[in-house]
Amino acid sequence: MRTLAELSNLTGKTILITGGSGHIARAAAEGLGELGARVALLDRDAAGLKARVAELKLLGVEAVAFPCDLESEAKTRAAARAALKAFGRLDGLIHLAAYTGAMKRKGAVGTLASQTAAAMEGSLRVNLTAAVTLVQECQKALEASRGSVILVSSIYGLVGPDWSLYAGTGMSNSAGYNAAKGGLLQLTRYLSTTLAPKVRVNALTPGGVLRGQPKAFVSRYSARTPLQRMAVEEDLKGAFAYLASGLSAYVTGQNLVVDGGWTAW
Repeated sequence: MRTLAELSNLTGKTILITGGSGHIARAAAEGLGELGARVALLDRDAAGLKARVAELKLLGVEAVAFPCDLESEAKTRAAARAALKAFGRLDGLIHLAAYTGAMKRKGAVGTLASQTAAAMEGSLRVNLTAAVTLVQECQKALEASRGSVILVSSIYGLVGPDWSLYAGTGMSNSAGYNAAKGGLLQLTRYLSTTLAPKVRVNALTPGGVLRGQPKAFVSRYSARTPLQRMAVEEDLKGAFAYLASGLSAYVTGQNLVVDGGWTAW
């Protein structure tokens, strides 16, 4: 029987992470890098990617940036192929990129009446459809390594928004984001049986992550959470390590919820 250290060892493994310049991607890349993995980072923010790669290298993590706009199928396929060519193998794919209200795109958030079909289609394209495109491009490499796919959903893929949290904060919620994140959970189940037995596919569902939200929102959110606080990025490192490594070798088609108990009510 292998030790836990052996099961979690990712030395020589390569993990592709979308949304690579984001805060949660940093936690994923840093944590997997600590276990020995190399990371390929995809994001439309080229400058942010460059900074993230430099940051990771200071921590001893081998990282390479691949700027890519996931709204474009052609660019998504090209970036995936470039990453595969650069590393020669792929052991894991983490789809973290998300088209959210924070992007301040017209029609993405606000009242239901103000949300546009174009914004919703963009959200579905980045959050959901791009995941399928990436798996298509990476399937052979993942099968060869008997790798792992992690699709990052949200509590809003499981439950509806509690609008009382947003009152007076200027914050809102997106129908497209909710629909896409719910779709990722069903896509997880679809891909888990479709890619079995060579590739494992699981979802990781975070709750709200503390990131400069208005005090009223943080207070309301924390009061509604059994653990009485919002998440920080570090709370997700262990979950990524578990799903990406041999620690979860017999786990597929599942949704690991890391929400401080938010959805337990």
